[in-house]
Formats: sequence, structure tokens, C-alpha cells
Amino acid sequence: MRLPLFFVLTTVMIDAMGVGLIMPIMPNLLLEVQGGSLAEAAIWGSILSTVFAVMQFLFSPVLGSLSDALGRRPVLLVSLFVMALDYLVMALAGSLWLLLVGRIIGGITAATHATAGAYIADISKPTEKAANFGLLGAAFGAGFVMGPLIGGLLGELGTRAPFYAAAALAGLNFALGWFVMRETVTDARRRAFDWRRANPLGAFRALARIPGITGLLWVYFLYSVAIYVYPAIWSYFAAEQFAWQPRMIGISLAIYGICLALVQGGLLRYMVRWFGERRTVLWGQVFDFIAFGVLAVIGSGTLALMLIPIAALGAVVQPALQGMMSRVVADNQQGELQGVMTAVHALSMIVSPMMMASTFALFSNSETSYYLPGAPFLLALVLMAIGALVFLRIRPVVAENGTS
Repeated sequence: MRLPLFFVLTTVMIDAMGVGLIMPIMPNLLLEVQGGSLAEAAIWGSILSTVFAVMQFLFSPVLGSLSDALGRRPVLLVSLFVMALDYLVMALAGSLWLLLVGRIIGGITAATHATAGAYIADISKPTEKAANFGLLGAAFGAGFVMGPLIGGLLGELGTRAPFYAAAALAGLNFALGWFVMRETVTDARRRAFDWRRANPLGAFRALARIPGITGLLWVYFLYSVAIYVYPAIWSYFAAEQFAWQPRMIGISLAIYGICLALVQGGLLRYMVRWFGERRTVLWGQVFDFIAFGVLAVIGSGTLALMLIPIAALGAVVQPALQGMMSRVVADNQQGELQGVMTAVHALSMIVSPMMMASTFALFSNSETSYYLPGAPFLLALVLMAIGALVFLRIRPVVAENGTS
């Protein structure tokens, strides 16, 4: 299963890289296509990002349920093929509306994270699920680091070059998957597709009937909103609090991405073995409490860099929760579960940026009565604490049969 696993992890990495590849050139691309000011470009950039997240939210349960019915292989391969075509369209786009259509399609094809997670659940023993989900997180972390770095370099060749590179990566991975990807959904696991359970609300209702799963999904949502404080305001916070230039901000994000990959790809496996999934979640939340609390009041950029490994240790929470939920649902619900989890994560990407950015703007304004640029981290700490209290009250029951 090594080559199929490599293909699935590469798919997740390309999803992360595909977004990061185009980030460095989006301001110039929008100015090139639309004209106007940088502020207007920023508004359109936020619109494109929000549309992308909304599509992920809407279609993650759909693709997850489709993979339960049709199999993981066709869903992943078709999505990669469409993704490659979508990047080519965006590379040739000459209007904002075509870019908007491209982001709509891109958000749908990027919803395959749910199918990738379901594949990991299919091939993993119950005690290995959390650790193997950590590999998905490590792949995402690697893409998060490599995407902006490669995109920045390719951007020197022109605003369209990163799109061609992303199309080539998706196309090459499609070719690899065509030859090595084996289906893991057997007739015993296969479940008929049902639109009532494939839409986000229907999928939530279906899973809510499973004891303990609703509470775990709330914990996952609160964690996702809280942890998104980093991509939402880190660049602005570091510039305001430490007077960092873009180069230093990029280095700090790269360090975080590397630490994230090491924690989720390596350390997590041992933490789950030593402490179990439940205590691993609690330890991760403790590390997040420390990181958020210090960053809220910190004044030294050097100390902030030293804190990055501790902040990265909190990344064990997500795959450990994912492993717990995967063990609670039946085998033929893995795609549905992963679809809901991806939708929850996408919802947090819609809610968190505005929440965190508004808090930062309120407390970093020169006219504010209480100047505290780190206030968003205090908000994240409160959200994480609420999630921890909910988690302590949950005692989920492991599924005893393979179908539901």
C-alpha cells in the first residue's frame, strides 16, 4: 500500500501547495486583470478566498459520501483531473469573473481532503488511525511550506507561471494515481449515495445520531476556529508587534510549517502510543494554551521564534480528534465523517478570519483605549478552553460493526 498511500499524501500536499503557490502573485494578478488600487485588489482577494472556503464547506460532504458509494479512487482521480484543467483556465483568465469561476471549481476539487481521510481510515488499524491521520497533517504542512516558497520564485517569471506549475503537479499526480491507486471500498463497505445525507446539514443530522460524535465535532470546530488565528492575523500581528518585514514573516511561517510536519508526521505517533488519543488531545490543548497566552502579551520577536516549536506541539489535537471520531463511526460512514469534518474546517475558515481580524483591528488601532495587538490570541485561548471543557465531558463509544 506504499505507492497508493504516497499518492494520497501527495494529493493532500498538492491541495495545500496549490493555494500557497498562487498567494504571492495574487495581488499583482488582480491588478493586472482588474486594475485599480491595491486595496481594491485585497477586497477581491478576500472574496476569492471566501468563495473557495464556501465551496469546500458545501461539497466536502458530497464528495465524502460519493466516495462511500463509488469508491475513493474515482473521486480522487476525477477531482485531480478537473483541478489540473481549472488551473489552466485560471492561467489564461483575462477577467475577474473567470478567476471567480476558477476559485469556485477549485474549492470543489480541493474538498477531496475528505476522501483522502476516508482512505487513511480504510487502510488503518483502529489503534493506528490517529497516527496515520497525522501523516495527512504532515503532508499538508509540507505543502504549506513549499507552496509560497515555490510560488514566490515562479512569480518572478510572471503572474501566470504558478498556475501552470500547479496544473502540472495535479496532472502528474493524476497519472501516478491512475496506475497505483487501488480501491479500498469493498461491496461490504459500500453504501448507496443519498442526497439527504450528502448535503452539510443532512450529514450533520445523520452523524448526530451517533453517541458522542456531536460533542467531538463541536470540539473540532472550536479548535479549528481558534487555531486559524495564525494564518488569519500572524502577518499583521508580527509587523505591528515586532516590526518584521515580509522576509522575516515568511521565515517564521516556514519554521512553523516544518515544525508542524515533524510533530504530525513523527511525534504524534509516539504520543498516541504513550498517552492514548484522549490524553494526546488534552496535552495538545495545554500546549495551545501556553502559546496563545504568551503570544497575547509578548513583545520580543526572538522569543516568538523560540515559541514556535511549542505552538506546533498543539497540532496533535486535530489528528487525534480525527482518530477518535473515525473509531466511533462505522466503516461505511468513513467518507461521510471525513466530509463533515472537512466542511467543519471550511466553516471555520469562513468564520475565523473576520473574527480574528476584527479583534486585531480593534485592539491595534492607535486610538484604542487599550492597545493589545495580541488580543486575537486571547480570543483563541478562550475558544480553546471552551472546547477543552466540552471535550472533558465526552465519552464516545467505539463502533462495534462495520456498517450503518
